Amino acid sequence: MSMQRTTNLTEGSVSKGMLLFALPIFISNLFQQLYNAADSLIVGNFLGGEALAAVGSSGSLIFLLTGFVNGVSLGAGVVVARYFGAKDWKRLHSTIHTTVALGLAAGAVLTVVGVLLTPQILRWMGTPENVLVNSVAYFRTYFFGSIAVVMYNVGASILQSVGDSRSPMRYLIAASIINIVLDIVLVGGMRMGVGAAAFATIASQSVSAVLAFAKLMRSQEPWAVHWKEVRFDAPSLQAVIKQGLPSGVQNSVISLANVIVQSNINSFGANAMAGCGAYAKVEGFAFLPVTCFSMALATFVSQNVGAGKPDRVRKGMRFGVLCSILLAEIVGVSIYLLCPQLVGAFSSEAEVIAFGVRQARTASLFFCLLAFSHCCAGILRGLGRPLVPMMIMLAVWCALRIAYLTVTLHFIRDIGVIFWAYPLTWSISSALFAWYILHCPIPVLGGGAPQYK
Repeated sequence: MSMQRTTNLTEGSVSKGMLLFALPIFISNLFQQLYNAADSLIVGNFLGGEALAAVGSSGSLIFLLTGFVNGVSLGAGVVVARYFGAKDWKRLHSTIHTTVALGLAAGAVLTVVGVLLTPQILRWMGTPENVLVNSVAYFRTYFFGSIAVVMYNVGASILQSVGDSRSPMRYLIAASIINIVLDIVLVGGMRMGVGAAAFATIASQSVSAVLAFAKLMRSQEPWAVHWKEVRFDAPSLQAVIKQGLPSGVQNSVISLANVIVQSNINSFGANAMAGCGAYAKVEGFAFLPVTCFSMALATFVSQNVGAGKPDRVRKGMRFGVLCSILLAEIVGVSIYLLCPQLVGAFSSEAEVIAFGVRQARTASLFFCLLAFSHCCAGILRGLGRPLVPMMIMLAVWCALRIAYLTVTLHFIRDIGVIFWAYPLTWSISSALFAWYILHCPIPVLGGGAPQYK
């Protein structure tokens, strides 16, 4: 079998292999963050603070509705990586086609649910009336094209699971350029409103989804996609659900907690929404080393478990976690020092900037803990233990975070209470993950693909 354009993570230098695999994911996420930030930059500077509030507060609601599907896609990618490492081409083939079928079905459901429920969810979040119209326009336009977002994630997950992280990088670079050009033309030039910003996002995601599946359809490798064979295979679906369902539930419930956090921010008014939304775009850059290494670790660990190489698993775990926390902290310190200028790029209003700077200087120095927790979650998914990160994150990032906000805000009505919710829960989850990882055995499989029962 030709392995062109892929990185074989079961052979060669651990550090070199992981860096070669993780770097394109980092660049992909960088460009994705750039075009997400472009929406807010262009909207904030051309359409004003209320429009920025509508777009800036979008992340938590979008992730609430897409997080489950993306989590399942990540879980399916772990299964694909395991079969790839074990060179079980038959199960690899059936798992990939089942994943594509699941993505199509989930994308259709997401479109209907997102379009129909957007106004009600925004009201539940306490979105101010002066922001509501723009928010509904943005979200409904976005969810009309959400199937493209889902299918790109499915295609990219398949490619990355077999060691090809460079192709998704190229597709996201193309999508980023398209998105920014459309933002400039439709919002900056033609002043078409926030709905046009959402249209730019889904149009660019559609291009990246088409490119990803064109690559998979042209491939002569065992992981090629053939549309005539896209169907649900019961054993493959069981494997994907077992691995992906905990990640999907984890994403959805955590994002529900973040929606509750956002609703508390909304109660402080449009300026708080705009300032915190601008900070969220800046904070997204801190997630780049976190995301790239957590994804790289899940794939690396799963491939090497499938290949029966526990020593490589241990080396990869240490290297990936160390790189992620160091890079995340460097970004965090940079944001702490430069946050007035960074937040100020999105809005010139002093109160908006003040909210964003206050949140940045509360959370940014704790990004190393965020990185550690996400990397541990990726490792455990790769080891075939997705229930553990789900339980830790649901207990800490969801239940404890909501309880903390509910009780503390009752006595201290200050937005700083909300900002501290994140460092506090990152600290607790990091301690729990550290304890579990130190006591977690590495399965020795190899000799063919594992059975998911």
